[in-house]
Amino acid sequence: LSFYSTLDPNEESAHRLLLKVDKFEIHTKFERQVIRSKKVTVSFPEMTKNGTIHAVVFVHKSGVSPWKDSKHVRLVTRLTFQMTPLAPAGSPGSTEEAHKGTEEPRLVSYWKSHITLNMMTEDFTFNNAAVPSDLRRYMKIVEDGKKDKKKLYLPLLLIDEMRSRLKDFNEINITTKAAPLMISYDTITLRKFRIWIHIQAVIFSLKHFGFSEKNLDEIKAMFVESGVHILVLSILVPAFHLSFEVFAFKNDVSFWRGKKSLAGISKRSVIWRCLSTFVIFLYLLEEKSSWLTLIPMGVAVLIELWKVSKVFALQPSFKDERDETERATEEYDAKAMKFLSYLMYPLCISGAMYSFLYLKNKSSWYSWTINSLVSGVYAFGFLSMVPQLFINYKLKSVGQLPISVLLYKGLNTFISDVFSGIITTPGPHQLACFRDDVVFLIYLYQRRIYPLNKSRGREYGASHRKKPKSKTHED
Repeated sequence: LSFYSTLDPNEESAHRLLLKVDKFEIHTKFERQVIRSKKVTVSFPEMTKNGTIHAVVFVHKSGVSPWKDSKHVRLVTRLTFQMTPLAPAGSPGSTEEAHKGTEEPRLVSYWKSHITLNMMTEDFTFNNAAVPSDLRRYMKIVEDGKKDKKKLYLPLLLIDEMRSRLKDFNEINITTKAAPLMISYDTITLRKFRIWIHIQAVIFSLKHFGFSEKNLDEIKAMFVESGVHILVLSILVPAFHLSFEVFAFKNDVSFWRGKKSLAGISKRSVIWRCLSTFVIFLYLLEEKSSWLTLIPMGVAVLIELWKVSKVFALQPSFKDERDETERATEEYDAKAMKFLSYLMYPLCISGAMYSFLYLKNKSSWYSWTINSLVSGVYAFGFLSMVPQLFINYKLKSVGQLPISVLLYKGLNTFISDVFSGIITTPGPHQLACFRDDVVFLIYLYQRRIYPLNKSRGREYGASHRKKPKSKTHED
């Protein structure tokens, strides 16, 4: 087994030996043993400049030069790449955003410091007329040299690009004289070999659909660093999350479409919910969260705007037109918000000033404004639900609220909390999901101590149908 570096894979004299393993056991996988427990340092030739450095892998007869062995297996992979600057380790997001406003973003050269070589070691016989098309470009067929001239295929090699992560890329420039290189080897089954080449092709094709290097790196991590059960959860959890969002939206629209009065409903909580949802949507957009989070939040903004218009449309023209329950609701709502404002406004303003003076923000005022607003929303979002909980307490009823909507939203926030590693969201948004779980538990407690009175024909607009008595057989 021999590894070479070169600027021209087709020119023999340009190859420089990096690693040679004379006693190569194909069934023995290794991580650092082949490189003698230390990294190989690759020296860059003077003529490199902007040229691409390749790694050439040979499996050949021991004691013979690869070019003199007619039955050698050869595989080429790139070691240097040009891409937009990656974010430093530990920093949120990607520095690609800093170049979003420029016409031509600056490209930087990177060195891939880790190579994983796989070899298919299964003893498998193929039909010469039915060799799978996906394996043909990896297969080299030779004759065994005997009288029958039986055809044999040489070992199938694969560079595992799935294990090539962004953390393995080191920035290099014209002053870089050498760089470390880690070489790993592992066996692979024929089934996994075929699956892996298809998955790699699909992942790299996502670049044409606007996926960034960071997005592709997250997808690779899902396949490589997660077990089978995590991979299954990665498919099922977003599906359930999206389904619950759709059910919550559907029931929320149905509830408000049939709403005839604001009895028992906190008007200020509805308005606050609309504003906070819009601010959170702008924040998630600024942080470039996953589409699984952005799309439902965008739909939620539209629904909340429609609910606000519905709230003002349901307001009676004259105070005398409101019934006793509506007047009590308005009174309790105003009282709760009055006390909360004494706490909310000073803390929000002081938090924004602290962020401006002591915390690191992006260069734009828009970014600081959005981050300050969303900090207040996330911090005091729980308090925004207090007026509704206070109204429930005063009216001794929860019949004015849509239980199905709250149930679906509660399940969704529970999923976001438990599977936060699968659904990519910023830390404050995860904290807000936990906050919503607390609100949902308080609502369930209120529903337990204030049971729905089904003896009334209608409780704050929520109708309860009674089954008609069945007629006797004689009737």
